[in-house]
Amino acid sequence: MTALQHLQPTSHSLLSALPSGWVGEILDGELVASPRPSVAPARAAFMMGVELGERLDRRRGGNGRWCFLRAPELHLGEDLLVPDLAGWRRERVAAPPEPGAGFFNLVPDWVCEVLTPATTGLDRARKLPLYARAGVSFVWLVDPLARTLEVYQRVKRGWLLTASHEDDALVRAEPFPSVPLELGALWLPDVPEELPRLLAVP
Repeated sequence: MTALQHLQPTSHSLLSALPSGWVGEILDGELVASPRPSVAPARAAFMMGVELGERLDRRRGGNGRWCFLRAPELHLGEDLLVPDLAGWRRERVAAPPEPGAGFFNLVPDWVCEVLTPATTGLDRARKLPLYARAGVSFVWLVDPLARTLEVYQRVKRGWLLTASHEDDALVRAEPFPSVPLELGALWLPDVPEELPRLLAVP
């Protein structure tokens, strides 16, 4: 299977038939499969959740103004999308999600996509317009290889790039302007040559 393989005819039942380690999404009636992220994107997504959750999710001692989920399955109209992270303002969430819920149809206020070489085109060209159409207010694009964060706000004609940050910047970005985000915490640390590295086992 290629990095992004389009399968026809589209059917929700095809999602369960995808090989292990692949994520399926339905975009404009088309099933698109992409590989599970490698170490650098996985680290960036995890640490983004930690950084925001510590300050904004009451379960982590934050102010409780937001509810965050990692890789939720979102049913937005006819589209099925799986962002790396999604957040809802607490006042829009009447009750905690059901523990056994398989998907969500409440449009997030914020979405974060962590770019990989295999999914950059998908995230930018196909998913961004769908998020705008669904009514998502903010999208962050994180590139762990370039070490950048792009902040987009939805406007009448689509998305407006409101900020771009890189490397180890201390970021205060919408929709979390009160939260100082240490961008450097998202990246894999440099490992001295004398220390062993984590190796993937086939």
